[in-house]
Amino acid sequence: MEEVILVDTEDNEIGLMEKMQAHRTAQLHRAFSVFLLNDKGEMLMQQRALDKYHCGGMWTNACCSHPRAGETLKAAVDRRLQEEMGIVCDTNWIYSFIYKADVGQGLFEHELDHVFFGRFSDEPKPNKNEVSDWKYLTLEALKADMKVNATKYTPWFKIILAEVLDKNILAKVAQ
Repeated sequence: MEEVILVDTEDNEIGLMEKMQAHRTAQLHRAFSVFLLNDKGEMLMQQRALDKYHCGGMWTNACCSHPRAGETLKAAVDRRLQEEMGIVCDTNWIYSFIYKADVGQGLFEHELDHVFFGRFSDEPKPNKNEVSDWKYLTLEALKADMKVNATKYTPWFKIILAEVLDKNILAKVAQ
């Protein structure tokens, strides 16, 4: 049984809950999202596997998941990058925020999401149980596609990208 770490709005742990129950009842829990840029400044995107429990087939950032009980965020990021995308690279925590989104099928993401950035220019080796496809996109191409195909992107990715653009984080990270 996979569990998530329930937290308060200050990211203090307040308990554990089975992952699907947390998503059905919209409980605030700890999560992370990883953005990877290649040497050209393009963003690595993944298309979630079609049979994921929510948002199957939707495009999102390089990796997103939940840390396990007793696991540091950095260890969880490293573990899931390897498990989902076959990637080993350095990442750095940039900021965190809270969001709540209806992801369909009676499920909600209510996360205190820690956002990490890193550099990776090689070809990932994705786990087909997690990822259907991947690609590198320029920010311009990504923004243009999101304008006409917004429903093809995960709710959290749209929220994070808006914040990243608003705070000019990509320009700071790309340096």
